[in-house]
Amino acid sequence: MTGFRKGLFASIVAIAFPLTQADAATSSFDGTWNVRISSSSETCGNGATVAIGINNGQIASSSAAVTASGRVADAGNINVTLSTGIKRAVGFGRLSGSSGSGTWRGALCTGTWTAEKL
Repeated sequence: MTGFRKGLFASIVAIAFPLTQADAATSSFDGTWNVRISSSSETCGNGATVAIGINNGQIASSSAAVTASGRVADAGNINVTLSTGIKRAVGFGRLSGSSGSGTWRGALCTGTWTAEKL
């Protein structure tokens, strides 16, 4: 797997572990977010950054290369699924104000993510 593919996969995974009880968020989380993804394993890549958008609590990717979906609850709980091709990652965590963090997992990799609102 090339370094770019590893980084992209890690990015996808870092934002994508769905929570089952997430309600639509208030507009305070709406906007563009930069998400930095880190892996706990060198074989999964050394990290990546992906931009996501949030509109009325719904998550969507800002890139044609990565599909993002999920929700942000009023309290800031976030669940997201990222995919590219046949690769898929799920993540969960919490947003608060203009930042956030959480964990992610994919088929072979796990790690953490941090986010900053632009």
